[in-house]
Amino acid sequence: MKKIFILLFVIFTAQIFAQDDPSLTEVWSPVPLDVKPGDNGRAPSDAIILFDGKNLSEWTNDKGGPAGWTVHNGILTVKPGSGYIFTKRQFADCQLHIEWKTPAEIKGEGQGRGNSGVFLQNKYELQVLDSYNNPTYSNGQAGSIYKQSIPLVNVSRKPGEWQSYDIIYTAPRFNVDSTLKSPAYITVLQNGVLIQNHFEIKGSTQHRGKPKYEIHPFTQPLSLQDHGDLVSFRNIWIRELNTR
Repeated sequence: MKKIFILLFVIFTAQIFAQDDPSLTEVWSPVPLDVKPGDNGRAPSDAIILFDGKNLSEWTNDKGGPAGWTVHNGILTVKPGSGYIFTKRQFADCQLHIEWKTPAEIKGEGQGRGNSGVFLQNKYELQVLDSYNNPTYSNGQAGSIYKQSIPLVNVSRKPGEWQSYDIIYTAPRFNVDSTLKSPAYITVLQNGVLIQNHFEIKGSTQHRGKPKYEIHPFTQPLSLQDHGDLVSFRNIWIRELNTR
C-alpha cells in the first residue's frame, strides 16, 4: 500500500512539474516572414507600390484606359472631370498608406473644399476633405467613413500641407446564398493619430439613404475620387493581408 501511495505521489508531482514546463506553450511554426520596414512612411519590403511619383502604370480609368489625372514633380493630382481612377490590381484585406493634400488656395466651403475620397474595394469610402477650420457635417469631414462614422478627433493640417492616412482594412465575407457572413472593418490613423478604431462598416457608401451590403467579388480595385477639386496624392503603397 505504501509503495502504491509513493508511486501515485511521484506521478502526481511529475504532472504538476510538466504543467509548469514553459516549453509546452511555445509555438515554433509557422515562422513569420522577414520584412524590412520602411522609414518615415516609406514602403516596407513586401509592399506593392501603387504610386512612386513617376507614372500611373498601376492605375486605369473607369473604362480600363489610361488614368487621366496629372503627374508632375512626383505628385499625382486630380484632373477635374476626368473621373475616378482605379488600381489595375485588386485587393481585399490590406494595409494601405497614402499621403494627400488639399489646395493651398482656399476655394469654397464645406463639402466643396478640397473634396476627394479613398474607396476600399471601390465601395467603402474614407473621406478626403479640407477640414481645417471648415465646418461641415461630422460624418462627412476628413477621416470619416463617409456618412457612417465620425472620426474620433480632427487632426487636419492647414490647406496645402501634406497629410497621411494609414489604413488597416478587413474585407467583408459573404455566404454562398449572398447573405453577409461578416462585415468589413477599418482602422485609420491620420497624421499618426488614431481616428477610426476597428469600425464596423455598415455597407457600401451612399450619398443618399442608408448603407447596405450587396455581394461582390472578394478582391476589388482601390479607387480615388474625382470630386472636382485639385486634391493631390503621393507615396501610395499597399500590403496584402491574410493572403495565406
